Amino acid sequence: MNTYDLEKYLKTHFGFDTFREGQKEIISDVLNGYDVLGVLPTGTGKSICYQLPAMLLDGITVVVSPLVSLMVDQVRQLKAAGFKRVAAINSFLDPRQKRQVLDRLSHYRLLYLSPEMLQNQHVADRLGIMDVALFVVDEAHCISQWGHEFRTDYLRLGDMIGKMGRPPVLALSGTATPEVQSDIIRQLDCEGMQLHIYPMDKANISFVVEHVNHSDQKVDKLTELLAHNHAPAMIYFSSRLQAENTAHELMRRLSDRQVAYYHGGMEHTDRLLIQQQFMNGQLDVICCTSAFGMGIDKKDIRLVIHYHIPPQLESFIQEVGRAGRDGNHSISIILYAPSDDMLPKKLIQSELPSTSDLDCIFSYLHTITHEDQPLPVDAVVMEETGLPEIQWRFIKHHLKRHQLLEDNILITNRDKWEVMKEEVERVVRDRYTYKMMKLSELIMSLQTQGCRRVMLYKPFQKDIKEPVVPCCDHCGFAWQKVRFDIAKRNPETLDWIARLNRLFLQGEANG
Repeated sequence: MNTYDLEKYLKTHFGFDTFREGQKEIISDVLNGYDVLGVLPTGTGKSICYQLPAMLLDGITVVVSPLVSLMVDQVRQLKAAGFKRVAAINSFLDPRQKRQVLDRLSHYRLLYLSPEMLQNQHVADRLGIMDVALFVVDEAHCISQWGHEFRTDYLRLGDMIGKMGRPPVLALSGTATPEVQSDIIRQLDCEGMQLHIYPMDKANISFVVEHVNHSDQKVDKLTELLAHNHAPAMIYFSSRLQAENTAHELMRRLSDRQVAYYHGGMEHTDRLLIQQQFMNGQLDVICCTSAFGMGIDKKDIRLVIHYHIPPQLESFIQEVGRAGRDGNHSISIILYAPSDDMLPKKLIQSELPSTSDLDCIFSYLHTITHEDQPLPVDAVVMEETGLPEIQWRFIKHHLKRHQLLEDNILITNRDKWEVMKEEVERVVRDRYTYKMMKLSELIMSLQTQGCRRVMLYKPFQKDIKEPVVPCCDHCGFAWQKVRFDIAKRNPETLDWIARLNRLFLQGEANG
């Protein structure tokens, strides 16, 4: 058993006197070498649960993180706090920079990378000879939420753990139903994990569903809401184009607010700039897709608004949890029109290949296996079949599972094709049914005639915390009764370009 004075190290490295709920229990089990699954509410300091052990354990702690912006931000924060032995391998680095990090792996105590980067053979080989003290899956619900479709490398993490010599595993999430918890444990091949599951509802958030007759009315409602409240706000969209268009319209209507948009189709550098400006108080409102917010440690977000409904309760709880990290009153508002279920249904359908798509792709793959030698498939399959990349990644995962694809080379084995096709068809049916069930669960929570807080968290936990703020619109709360007025920008928080321009102007004036 470890004998660390954990409070002393917490104070030394992070400046806190006491641990938050669940942190010490998780860290103690990690330091004692157990596999651990921790579920803590969003915004309660999950990262300390592996950052502190990384500073104490011998060897390197490997952290699988879902977003480049998230790992870049955490590396920046740690280095600013004086912990220099940390790095991230991501798409921001050019080949030379990646080699430099890999050549100095023994220098680092903490390494962040994505599940896709972990599958890079050179990265995997280097980690395979390292002393990996701890393997961490941050935002572990992504294994279930994303792993079965468009980020299938999440389903290969269990294999990678074995190749690293089976170090202790820590999986952390802010939202995981018992079903998702079981999936995480199964996919990581970690039966016997120590479970630290804490209530994920936040008692300082009020919940509102604002009904509109048509989606066109949503911008009017947003304008009214934001004019009523001057506070940091996040507005979630399922459409990149709608996020951009709404941001431009809000800029036009609310001249005294700084509004920007953020989505996965933007350049990495642009996304990082928007993120930092929002964190620094230079932006009031972000119109964003689900790509924004994970790991954002901004304390004073008062409003989380959903222009579009997400596909499941887990996503909604994750996004809502970004409000009120300082413990003060915050509000979640969903703008809900009668036809709002159509977009998530279309998105679910786009993630999975149809029966006709499967017939087409397997007919084509079976045809090219009649060639005399193996073929590199990525170069030809999507072009020849017209299959979207997200669906091709899904099929590639199953090709690899059946040993029909190795190093992107298609292997001729005609006996397996029919078996594999039947299995993939079954998986598609099961996943479609599951996703539609999750969407129905969310819609039921929106249409409930009872307490929204109870309906929202019932699938996740037995008991609900007593709210310290007005509960929800069904319990008598109205957002019009609240006025937030905290987003006062400091003129000195201008971005570096504005500051540089100001210096040049001063120089010209003095000259």
